[in-house]
Amino acid sequence: MKFFIPVIASSLALTAFSGIANAQDMTRNNSGFYVGGSYGYLKVESDDDFDDNNDVTQGIVGYRLNSFLALEGSYIDFGRYGNSTANASTTGYTAALKGSLPITQTVELFVKAGQLWHETDYNIATISDSSADESLFAGAGVDFKVTENLLLNAQYTWYDVDLKVDNVSSDSEFETDFNQMSVGAEYRF
Repeated sequence: MKFFIPVIASSLALTAFSGIANAQDMTRNNSGFYVGGSYGYLKVESDDDFDDNNDVTQGIVGYRLNSFLALEGSYIDFGRYGNSTANASTTGYTAALKGSLPITQTVELFVKAGQLWHETDYNIATISDSSADESLFAGAGVDFKVTENLLLNAQYTWYDVDLKVDNVSSDSEFETDFNQMSVGAEYRF
C-alpha cells in the first residue's frame, strides 16, 4: 500500500504539470497582425421588398493584442439583393473587438461585435439613389488551426442595417437585418 501512494502522487503531479504546461502554451502572448477573407451566404430580412438571399465577400485585417483579444477591421460586399421592382446593393467597412477562447491547441471559439459603416445603392421602380448609414453588428464562430499561422474558420454574423430610402412618396427607413453565414481563412504573421 505504501508503494502505491507515491506512484499515485507522482501520476497526479505529472498530470497537473502537463495541464499547466498546455494552459501556458495556449495563453502565451500571440500578439501580432493578421489578414483574412471570407465568402458566404447572406439572408436579407426586411419589412419591405428587399428580402432576398445572396453571396457575401469580406476582406479582413486585424491585430491580436494577446491570445484572447483582437481589434479587427474589414471591407465587406453584401452584393445585390431584392427583386425587379425594388433592389439594392450594399458595401461597407467594419471595426470590431474580437474575443477568442482557445479550446484546444487547434480549435478556438470567437465572438465579435462592432460598427458597420455602409453605403447602399438602391432602385425602386424608376427611382435610383444611394444612402449612407452606420449600424451595429455581432457575430460568433470557430477557428481551426491548419498550421501555426494559417487558420480556417466558420462564422455567423448579424448586422442591424436600416435602409434609408429618399425620394419615394415620403422619406422612408426600412428595418432590415443582414444574416451572414460564411467560411474563411486567416493568416497570422
